[in-house]
Amino acid sequence: METLQGQFLLAMPMMRDSRFKESVLYVVEHNEEGAMAIGINEVLPNIVFGDVIADIDLHNSNSIQYSEIVVSKEIAGQGVLKGGPVQTNRGFVVHSVEAPTHGISFQINDQTAISSNLEILVALAMDDAPKKSLLALGYCGWSPGQLEGELAENAWLTVPFSSEILFNTAFEKRYDKSLELLGITRANLSAFSGHA
Repeated sequence: METLQGQFLLAMPMMRDSRFKESVLYVVEHNEEGAMAIGINEVLPNIVFGDVIADIDLHNSNSIQYSEIVVSKEIAGQGVLKGGPVQTNRGFVVHSVEAPTHGISFQINDQTAISSNLEILVALAMDDAPKKSLLALGYCGWSPGQLEGELAENAWLTVPFSSEILFNTAFEKRYDKSLELLGITRANLSAFSGHA
C-alpha cells in the first residue's frame, strides 16, 4: 500500500461533503488501519492559541511543571485551525522537528511531527520549543480503505509536502499555493483526477 502520510489533500470541486469545500488537509498518518489528517487552511473564528491554553487551565494544575508555563505573546496570539469534524474539543500541535521528540510527538516525516500531549505545550513555552508550530482543534479520520475509495471517486487531489505551505503561507492562500505546486489553477482543476 502506498502511504500518503506527509502529503496534502485538496478537496476537488466534486467533493460531496460541504464541510470540506476547498479544504487543504495534511495527512499525519496513513496505513492499513486507516488515515488521519489535520485541516490547515481554515481558522476558527474568535479563538487563538492563548484561549486554548486558558481553557486547559494549566496554571491551576497540581504539577509545578505545568503551572509555571508562560507562553510568548506571539504563540498566544496565533490562530487556531479547524482541524476536522472528529473530536473538535481535542487539540493537536503540528510542529517542525529540530531534535528528537522524546516520545511526546508522532513523527510524520523528517521535517514534521504531531502531538496532543500536554508536554508539547511545555516545550512551546521553553527556549527549545519547535521553531514552527500550528495548533488545530479536531481532526479528519478515515477507516481502512475509506480514503482510497474517496481518491478513486476524485474527491481529493494529492499534493507533495511543502514546509513553506504548512508553516509560512497565509491560511487563506494555502489552497491556491498547493495547486501551484502541481502547476495548475482553479480554472483547470476539474480536468485533474484525484492522484497527482
